[in-house]
Amino acid sequence: MLPRFFRSSKRSFKSLSEQEILALAIASEEDDARIYLAYADQLKAAYPASAKVFEDMAEVEDTHRKSLIELHRQRFGERIPLIRREHVNGFYERKPDWLRANLSLEAMRQETEAMEEQAYRFYVEAAKQTSDASTRQLLGDLALAEQGHEDIAKMLGDKHTPEDVKHAEDETARRQFVLTYVQPGLAGLMDGSVSTLAPIFAAAFATQDTWQTFLVGLSASVGAGISMGFTEAAHDDGKISGRGSPIKRGLACGVMTALGGLGHALPYLIPQFWTATITAAVIVFFELWAIAFIQNRYMETPFLRAAFQVVVGGGLVLAAGILIGNG
Repeated sequence: MLPRFFRSSKRSFKSLSEQEILALAIASEEDDARIYLAYADQLKAAYPASAKVFEDMAEVEDTHRKSLIELHRQRFGERIPLIRREHVNGFYERKPDWLRANLSLEAMRQETEAMEEQAYRFYVEAAKQTSDASTRQLLGDLALAEQGHEDIAKMLGDKHTPEDVKHAEDETARRQFVLTYVQPGLAGLMDGSVSTLAPIFAAAFATQDTWQTFLVGLSASVGAGISMGFTEAAHDDGKISGRGSPIKRGLACGVMTALGGLGHALPYLIPQFWTATITAAVIVFFELWAIAFIQNRYMETPFLRAAFQVVVGGGLVLAAGILIGNG
């Protein structure tokens, strides 16, 4: 009973016959070619040169597939067994399309390098399990080809994406990252960090009760996060502005808004009022400088100007909250 319970539904690699190894290699080459074509389709609009690189790599994979099918036809006939990488224990896996749809250009390049390295290891191990000379030779040749795919990818990249084109594509990717994540996230962080200063410190000095202050801060932060997130997602669908998915922007804005407020609300979990207040004030200082750094790093705002705007604005809101609380 126990052996049946723990038995894997996958085959071990060493249990595969030579025909099954060939069938597995054919299916793997087909999958990889489809993945490269999917990358090309995703990149065609914004990065046509890189899309061409992936189209050419798909052609290389298709050439490998045809060689494997011809060998299978010679040795075993027309009927190819249905066996895929997910049927084999320990075999390298590929992510489904819906997990690849949002990969950045650089992530696609890194994923491609990993795919070729995994394919190389597969062909090396497959060649060890075959006794037929022609099969062993083809698998060995394919192993060398996969090992050389990094050079092929570089060569194709040099052909289709020279340095100036690659630089332009990287700038486009960076701009899209800023528009989709950094800009709404920064707006949320500024709103959460600055707008919640007044209610939190007003509640702190008015009640002198750290728990009540924490509840005010928690409700203000979460409420602001929800409000900012929905506002960001609803006011622009990204189709005309090119700012990307409204859901991604809304999440970035909402989460950073909530975190900005919670940063100086959480210290009021400390029971001692002045210890909690001083800790919150120190955290506010770091929050404001973090905002200035992000503005300088991604929005190209001069650091001193960004720091002056954020620190002065935050200081005024903080002072207003303390004055109202003491009033």
